[in-house]
Amino acid sequence: MDAYKVRERIRSGQHKKTTSGLANDNVQANLVVLPKEYAFDFLLYAMRNKTPIPIIEVLEDGKFNSRYAKDSDIRTDIPFYNIYKNGELVDTVEDVKEIWQDDFVSFLIGCSFTFEDALIKANIPLKHIEENKNVAMFKTNIPTERAGVFHGNMVVSMRPIKKEFVDQAVEITSQFKDMHGGPVHIGDPSAIGITDIRTPDYGEAIEVSEDEVPVFWGCGVTPQNAILQAKPPIMISHKPGYMFITDINNEAFKDSK
Repeated sequence: MDAYKVRERIRSGQHKKTTSGLANDNVQANLVVLPKEYAFDFLLYAMRNKTPIPIIEVLEDGKFNSRYAKDSDIRTDIPFYNIYKNGELVDTVEDVKEIWQDDFVSFLIGCSFTFEDALIKANIPLKHIEENKNVAMFKTNIPTERAGVFHGNMVVSMRPIKKEFVDQAVEITSQFKDMHGGPVHIGDPSAIGITDIRTPDYGEAIEVSEDEVPVFWGCGVTPQNAILQAKPPIMISHKPGYMFITDINNEAFKDSK
C-alpha cells in the first residue's frame, strides 16, 4: 500500500496501530507542534542536536499541509497524537483539529523507520517488526545541548541485533545521517542510564536473546522529553511509534559517499 493510501486509512480511522513496517519505501516522520513564540528556540535546539532531532520540514504558523505528502493534513494523518500542557501529558487523541491554533508551528523530524527499511532489505532481522510490536524506546543519561528553554537527555530506540549482523547494521544506518545515523551506543544499557531493558519508557518491550546485542539509536521522541523541562503551555506530538508518512523515498536521505 502506498503512502497516500496509508494516510487515507489513518485519516478515516481504519488504521490505529503503529506505522512501523507500513509504506516501507517512504520516509516516516516524528511531529512536534508548538506555539510560534517557542519555535525559534526549538529549531535551534534541533540544529544543535541533529542526531536525535533531524529536521525534515518546518510548517509555518497555522499551516498543516506538508509539501512532502500529497493532500496531507498533519492534524489528522497520524494514528494518535499526544497533547502536553505545561510539561504534562494530558490526552492522547486521534486528530487535533479541535485544538488547532493559528500560531502553531509544526516540525517534521526524521525517524529511524527509514533505516529499518534498509536493514530489512539487507536481510537483517528486526524483532519488533517480526512480533508486530512498537519499537522499544528509552530515556538515557546522554545530555543534549541546550537551546533557550529546551534541554534534557536523549531518548533512544533499541533494536536487538544478532551479533553477526551488528557491524553491518552500523554501516547501513550510518548512511542515513539525516535519519538519526549510526548507533549512539552498543551493548550494556546501564552505560547510558537504562536500568531495565525489559521496561521501555515508550513503545513495547522486546526481548534480547543470548545471540543478540542491544543496539541504540538517537530517537525523535527526544523533544517530548525536553518539553518536560521547558513546560510550554501546549505542545502536540505524535504518540511514539505512530508516525506521519511522507511521499519521500527513503533513498533520498541515503548518503551516497
